[in-house]
Amino acid sequence: MKGTEQAHKHKILILGGSGFLGGAIYKELCSYFRTFGTYRTSNLQLEKNHHFFQYDIEEDDIYEILDIVKPTIIISALRGDFSKQWLLHEHLSEYVFSHKIRLIFLSSANVFDAYSKFPSYEADKTYSNSIYGHFKIKIENMLLRLPKRQVAIIRLPMVFGSQSPRITEIVQLIKEKEPIEIFPNLIMNVTTDSKVTQQIHYIINRNKWGIFHLGSTDLVHHDEFIEDIINSLNLPWKATYKRVYTTNNDRYLAVLPKLNKLPKHLQLQSQDLLKELKL
Repeated sequence: MKGTEQAHKHKILILGGSGFLGGAIYKELCSYFRTFGTYRTSNLQLEKNHHFFQYDIEEDDIYEILDIVKPTIIISALRGDFSKQWLLHEHLSEYVFSHKIRLIFLSSANVFDAYSKFPSYEADKTYSNSIYGHFKIKIENMLLRLPKRQVAIIRLPMVFGSQSPRITEIVQLIKEKEPIEIFPNLIMNVTTDSKVTQQIHYIINRNKWGIFHLGSTDLVHHDEFIEDIINSLNLPWKATYKRVYTTNNDRYLAVLPKLNKLPKHLQLQSQDLLKELKL
């Protein structure tokens, strides 16, 4: 499909478009579709970009932005107060339903953080012990009541990337000679911002819907993987670690695909992430 045809095909609104993942999704999509985003705190660069709207979940009404953009796809990559997010997603659900458009919701592997003995697949029942996981489950359940083809739920494991908050924090801690917490008993999978954005692009292009587990196809131990990441960064300072044992047994927090597998070129291994950080 030619670029111009594509551009007319969809109008995309990314809620949380100035954040780490939202920003990466915007960069990936803006050459192909008419793409808009929201940002919360004043930012001169974004104020000049007519594709960005200032939006504060605490104070602003999303309907104003929806009326201006008239999106055919909304991508929810917001952070912020849970009860306000809940209310926003109620409004989004009504809008998506009545305008027959699509919603892509970024969820988390934490919707399974109470199940620790196995990796989790798309059809597994969600169950969480954390406030964050519980909140994501609530929104997922609300969206799953919408017509099936109008919703894609993207469950993500830990997301890394050279500009990711996780890597920035690791570098900062090492610089300040603070220990980095690692969890020797945690088995997980991982992903990168660049891979997630390609995968979302594919989901949009192919009109995919349902639940997607977008993590690496292999599993890693949290402690070993964080050490590998730090080694690949080649920092001039030495890292110190604080080992945190939450349990005596191995505990899984991994989202693997079984039903909704994406093509080979869109899958990744944990090693790909380390290679990307070395560049």
